[in-house]
Amino acid sequence: MARYGLVIDLKKCFGCRSCVAACKIENMVQKGNYWNFVIEYEEGTYPNVKRFFIPMNCMHCDNPPCMKACPEKAIKKNEYGIVLIDYDKCRGKRYCIAACPYGVIHYINKKENYFPDYETPYETLKENLRHPLHRKKPGIAEKCTLCWHRIEKAIKEGKKPGSDYDSTPACVPVCPAGARYFGDLDDPESEVVKLIKKRNGKRLKEEFGTNPKVYYLF
Repeated sequence: MARYGLVIDLKKCFGCRSCVAACKIENMVQKGNYWNFVIEYEEGTYPNVKRFFIPMNCMHCDNPPCMKACPEKAIKKNEYGIVLIDYDKCRGKRYCIAACPYGVIHYINKKENYFPDYETPYETLKENLRHPLHRKKPGIAEKCTLCWHRIEKAIKEGKKPGSDYDSTPACVPVCPAGARYFGDLDDPESEVVKLIKKRNGKRLKEEFGTNPKVYYLF
C-alpha cells in the first residue's frame, strides 16, 4: 500500500504563494482560512540580509496528535496515510487545533462570501455536487487533505497518483519554481524518496513524535 507525502525544496521556493492560491481555489477554502500558507523571515543585518520562505500545510502525520485529541473521533488516517476530517462528525470543539504542533488546522467561525454583494460560482455550487471534503460549514475544523479528492479519483480510474496534473495535489504542479514534489514515501524508486535520501530531507518538530509526511530540503 502506498503512503503519500510531500517534499518541499526550500532552496527553490521564492515565496510567490502560487501554492496558496491553487489550494484555496481547488478546495473552496473558507475566506480568511488557508490550508497552505507561507512563513517568511529574514536573517542578517542590512544591507546583508537574506529572506527565507517556508511553505506550510498539514503534515499528514503517521502519529497525528489531532486525531487523538478529537473527542468525536472525526479525524481519521486512511489506508494511504492521509489524515482527513469527517465534517459530519466534527462538532467544532477545536481540541485538534490546540493539539496540532504545526498550526495548520483552522476553524470555520461563520460563512463568509469572498465578495459582500454576490456569491462566486463555487459558492453557489450545490452541496450534493461537491466532494464530501468540500462540504464545509460553519462550526467545524478544516485543513489540507493533500487533495484527496484528486488522488482518490486517480486510484479509482487505475491511474498512478502524481502521474499527471489531475492526479496530483493542486499545490504541486502550479509551483513555477518546481519546489514541490508528491509521491509514495514507501516506494524506494519514487522521486520523493530519492530526493529525501540525496538531500537529507528534514521534517519539522520531529521531537513531538508525530512522524510527519512532509519533508523539507534545505
